[in-house]
Amino acid sequence: MVAFVGLGNIGDEYSSTKHNAGFWVVNELANRMNIAFKPGKGDYVYAEDRNKNIILAKPTTGMNRSGLAVQQVLDKWSIDIEDLYLIVDDVDLNLGTIRIRPSGGDGCHRGMESVIYQLNENKFPRIRFGIKADDHKRPAEKYVLKPFRKQDQQLAEEMVHRTADAIFSILNNGLSRAMSEFNRIEKTEEIING
Repeated sequence: MVAFVGLGNIGDEYSSTKHNAGFWVVNELANRMNIAFKPGKGDYVYAEDRNKNIILAKPTTGMNRSGLAVQQVLDKWSIDIEDLYLIVDDVDLNLGTIRIRPSGGDGCHRGMESVIYQLNENKFPRIRFGIKADDHKRPAEKYVLKPFRKQDQQLAEEMVHRTADAIFSILNNGLSRAMSEFNRIEKTEEIING
């Protein structure tokens, strides 16, 4: 069983904010796989493709306590740590950029920090969705809790689809090949519109 867990915050007030990029991607995956989310026996909602042994999950704990839900998902389906893929926003990566890594630190991301702390482990793959646009200002805590500006929304939507493509590449071709294909590309509005 493989789990793709998108991090974000539950609730209508957060649904369009940049910090919910992980949720957007797993929603896109669920749409493509024609599976629906339902409440889990814990602090998460999930969608399952039993034929392909894939779990999609979204913690309902709030971003800063995501590790609790991720631990519950791993325990419920007996998922090995290397089969956990975390999908998170990254305020230090430009919008239009994806970074796939087999392991690493928290990158000052509170959700990732919570997962690493709860699992006492950082050797799990992660897919970082760049959210830094021209209007990026510090503190990051305020920036990530706002929606993209209108002029950035098309690129953000394109990157949700591209990140889902990267995940299907991981499933079909393996992590290394997906990393070499998707990590080197940075999309810009000119590429999309041109």
